Amino acid sequence: MKIDRRGFLAFSVGGAAGTALSPLPWRLTDDVAIWSQNWPWTPVPKTGAVSFEKSTCTLCPGGCGIEVRKVGGRPVKIEGLPGHPVNDGGICILGLAGLQLLYGPSRVRTPMQKVGGRAEGHFKPITWEAGLSLLAEKLKELRQSGHPERLACIADSDRGTNPALIKRFMTTFGSPNFHVQANAQDAYEMAAYVMNGTMGPVGLDLENSDFVLSFGSGFLEGWGSPVRVFHANSQWRDRHAKVVQIEPRLSNTAAKADQWVPINPGTEGLLAMGIASEIVKNSLYNRYFVSQYTQGFENWQRALSEQYNAAKVAEVTGVVPALISELAKGFAGAQKPLAIFGRGQGDNPSSLPEAMAVHALNALVGNFNADGGVWMLPEVDYIDWPDPEMDQVAAEGMQQPRLDGAAQGDFFQSKYLLSRLPELIANGQVVPPEVLMLAGSNPLYTLRNSALVKAAFEKIPFVVSFSSFMDESAQASDLILPQHTYLERYQDVPAPAGFPKPLLGLARPVVSPVYNTRYLGDVIIALAGQMGSPLANAFEWEGYKACLEETMGQRWKALLDEGYYLDPYFSPGGWDRAFKTASGKFELNPANIDTTVSVIEPPGEAEAYPLLLIPYDSMRLTNGPVANPPFLTKTVAGTILKKEELMVELNPETAGQYGLSEGSLAEVATSVGQAKVRVHLFNGIKPGVVAIPTGLGRTAADAFTAGKGVNANALMATVADPVSGMDAAWGIRAKITKA
Repeated sequence: MKIDRRGFLAFSVGGAAGTALSPLPWRLTDDVAIWSQNWPWTPVPKTGAVSFEKSTCTLCPGGCGIEVRKVGGRPVKIEGLPGHPVNDGGICILGLAGLQLLYGPSRVRTPMQKVGGRAEGHFKPITWEAGLSLLAEKLKELRQSGHPERLACIADSDRGTNPALIKRFMTTFGSPNFHVQANAQDAYEMAAYVMNGTMGPVGLDLENSDFVLSFGSGFLEGWGSPVRVFHANSQWRDRHAKVVQIEPRLSNTAAKADQWVPINPGTEGLLAMGIASEIVKNSLYNRYFVSQYTQGFENWQRALSEQYNAAKVAEVTGVVPALISELAKGFAGAQKPLAIFGRGQGDNPSSLPEAMAVHALNALVGNFNADGGVWMLPEVDYIDWPDPEMDQVAAEGMQQPRLDGAAQGDFFQSKYLLSRLPELIANGQVVPPEVLMLAGSNPLYTLRNSALVKAAFEKIPFVVSFSSFMDESAQASDLILPQHTYLERYQDVPAPAGFPKPLLGLARPVVSPVYNTRYLGDVIIALAGQMGSPLANAFEWEGYKACLEETMGQRWKALLDEGYYLDPYFSPGGWDRAFKTASGKFELNPANIDTTVSVIEPPGEAEAYPLLLIPYDSMRLTNGPVANPPFLTKTVAGTILKKEELMVELNPETAGQYGLSEGSLAEVATSVGQAKVRVHLFNGIKPGVVAIPTGLGRTAADAFTAGKGVNANALMATVADPVSGMDAAWGIRAKITKA
């Protein structure tokens, strides 16, 4: 059988993606279960009756339904739940390996208190009663001092009952400093808010699109809901839909796409405007939609012609004018075109004007609330608790400015600006919190410029982590109150990013807690009780399960029976329901928003750092909030990790300039850090660019995952988007030398 380059790429990448959706993983997982019995921390399954329990995976934002196979009451295998709206029986490799996290050696098995200094990192086990009392006393001291705003919390999400409980606690306590690390979905939702006037998630009807124009979204790297995207990818091929991937590196997604458009890093937003310029210049846009449902088209059209014509855009992006014109014609000529924003897995937000530029492409073709387009969704409205009563201390605390500067001043439209906080604290621009709660977050690993984050961390007198695992931030905390893993707890799971319907999933315990842990919802309710009035009055539930059941109301039975709730009467409506702006139209030039799209300059001086370092994602590596299963680390490709050494990608042309060859030991340095690496020569990356994989370089965790590779965030720095304040850095200037 003859296989050309395109066929080989399709075969290799498609085979990897298809593995997660085929019967092969079940055999693979069984094999893993056999050889992993030799690991002392893995329990040998008992013989006994076989049973299955439905739940929802929470290891990534994908929200896949799962079915856990149990033998004699012990979980032995995780499978995808057939018929689930997100994954329909499929499961990704992280979901397959998730059972390892239940018994993993990095789990924190009981509450722990730091003894000695933070640098020593020694803990002693304590009781839950002692841990809760210690935290309650610290919090009481803040309220007694009249500074409740000096309590801060960093959570892994702001959606669902658990974050709602935390925010309720923070409000009643008197602190506005609830923080979440922003991602691409936040930027897209903000773009939809200022241009559409709608609040809530943005749905993308991937399955029915016939022309997908992706600005770096890593469909096969874990973007959105990975299994859903795998299914959609199969449908695209069956229906002969066209997928165009725009990014500077030949990723798995780019290799699988019908067309890969190499682009200079950080210029994707400009290309979106260049494509829009060609569409408008050649009158390829939906004239009826633009005339009836958009505002500010004339001024926007003028800007396209003057600032973003194909010739000007080509000079910056490296994409020739003829190709820009070809992309414009292909996109506008499709019946159901869809432009998608978000690099890689979408963990970083990029700039607001960039998200708006991509969003505007969908407006030009009128593809809103339509098959194959963008759906403006309502949030699933089920949390209807009465507002908590605040005393004077809480009321005054809530009037204090947020530490990160979000929702005020120049960044009034931003919900969270956590990326700004380390620099503000480390440089003394804000008073650091006196107590920091980490709710499922690991900022010492996941935030960029690790050295600066560590410096800020050290200025916070008391840190409590609710992590299930001994991760980097838990290791540096003063108190660890470990919560259940996702297989040991109830948790509502709102629809994943990009899912085009208001879906609600339910994770539930498929096994009794293995160790002396508690779910965070229960901890917050118990902590409020210890704090006394007014906090105790705002948390009158007996426990988290009772709170969840009461909150769900009539949905509870469906969640238990099916594992999810999907509104059977939902319809996105037409164009009339897509826009809630003052004009009732799509705003191409929203008031008080600078829509100018420009390249965000990477940190560092070009003379000292002549190369560009960009991160890239892998399905086999998690990004930090969740521990990485040892099996996944074991299966990382040799072009990413060799033994304990990280491989960075270089174009052979660039490598030759620096006297480097395949496997050369080198040092990569940026303005914020440096690391020893090995070189992997890769023709699928533009000259002058160095690509570094994310998800390695763990300094905590366990012997199977720690000490392998380098944390890409230790070499990266943030750049505040001048419009939104969110981290808009797409990379950083770097240099590479022989080691």
